[in-house]
Amino acid sequence: MKARNELYPVFLKVNNLNILVVGGGNVGHEKLHFLLKSSPNANVEVVAKWFAPETEALAKKHDIKLIKGRYRKKYLKKRHIVVAATNDARLNKRVHRHAKRRYLLANIADTPELCDFYMGGIVNKGNVKIAISTNGKSPTTAKRLRQFFEEVIPEDVNRMVENLNEYRKTIKGDFEAKVEQLNTITESLIVKRDKND
Repeated sequence: MKARNELYPVFLKVNNLNILVVGGGNVGHEKLHFLLKSSPNANVEVVAKWFAPETEALAKKHDIKLIKGRYRKKYLKKRHIVVAATNDARLNKRVHRHAKRRYLLANIADTPELCDFYMGGIVNKGNVKIAISTNGKSPTTAKRLRQFFEEVIPEDVNRMVENLNEYRKTIKGDFEAKVEQLNTITESLIVKRDKND
């Protein structure tokens, strides 16, 4: 049977959600950096016994609260998402257990079978954002695809999005009519391949 990626992509407004990252070392820093690179106003706190200097600097830059101390399940109160990113597999699994009891979405670093979601590669050009997933199989492939799309998507794509948004506001009719008209004017953006190719 052919392998299939069953993930459903969504774009979360993480500035409206409460996120906890457990771990202040290299892995915790990588997860925090990834989150803030895509969403600089993410509502996130980090708990760890110690913090790498680059994690402290990143937290200071984005006004992120750092909680110095051992992880306790009480830190999951009023959270929507938790990311366990320590080098302690037992602690990461404990965070996962606690999260599941509270019906929280969890990402457990380097343990795909315990993840409710993956933090894939992201291409960001103004209002255009593309997420790339390899179903947790190859972050390196996601990285290379991100680099490819960053090169091929024109820098002025955001201007097109803004112009189409303004045009959309002027279109009369119901939702279906608006979609049809926008589809017609954007059709030329897709290069149709010759059937002989």
